[in-house]
Amino acid sequence: MEEESWVLVLRRGAGAASISINSSSSSSSSAQWQDAVFYLLSASYALVSASALIQLIRIQSRVPEFGWTTQKLFHLMNFIVNAVRAIVFGFHTQVFLFHTKVFTLVLLDLPGLLFFSTYTLLVLFWAEIYYQANVTATVQTDKLRTAYLSVNAVIYAIQVGIWVYLWIDDNYIIELLGKIFIAVVSFLAVLGFVFYGGRLFNLLRRFPIESKGRRKKLREVGWVTGICFTCFLVRCLVRLISAFDTDLTLEVMDHPILDLFYYMLTEVIPMALVLFILRKLPPKRVSGQYHPIR
Repeated sequence: MEEESWVLVLRRGAGAASISINSSSSSSSSAQWQDAVFYLLSASYALVSASALIQLIRIQSRVPEFGWTTQKLFHLMNFIVNAVRAIVFGFHTQVFLFHTKVFTLVLLDLPGLLFFSTYTLLVLFWAEIYYQANVTATVQTDKLRTAYLSVNAVIYAIQVGIWVYLWIDDNYIIELLGKIFIAVVSFLAVLGFVFYGGRLFNLLRRFPIESKGRRKKLREVGWVTGICFTCFLVRCLVRLISAFDTDLTLEVMDHPILDLFYYMLTEVIPMALVLFILRKLPPKRVSGQYHPIR
């Protein structure tokens, strides 16, 4: 009987050890998978960031006398957004495991706000062109820039207020409101692209003179409007759904596939496409299309 009991004990011990080894192996495999996804995101953002920087250098070399044009500022902001994202996802382990959760939210949401500012700069540029080309319009371009800066200032002020409150008191309701606020910001961008992208597209389509340049600008505005409208609408819907469904939250390491699809479809691929579409360098002579930012 003693021999049989020893055999049973040894078998149970071996079984427990096997379960422990399998559990450890599964955990290690999951961690490696998460690392692979976030390093892929980091590399993708770094590639887009480098592309934006190279294009900025090319533009500056082409027209150094123009100062900071809208085109230059757009590429600079693209470089910054993608560089920050690349760094954040490169150090994803430290970012997602902050003891104070608000620091994770800041590092993940701040580049998203910069992304909003970068691409609504296109909306501002198109609005300026539309009102300059439309003789019946009475809106001054300086007022458009003031409106752009004011809207962005209010958005950043509200978001900073939410972060400060969460730093002082980690409140679920405020965190929920913060996620809804990010969704609302994305929806504002959707409205901007529909309103001014659509207006400029129709203005170009009604332009009486048929030319290669007109057709090219028509395609450019149409494609960029479609891409940006889609990506901001998806951002709005995903952020709104994830605010109420913890299984779809983006602020944890346990959802790498969700993060991969979300950031690829709403930032990396749209930014790469827009940079490709807007890759044309400005003419060396002074053109009414490129104005120094005052």
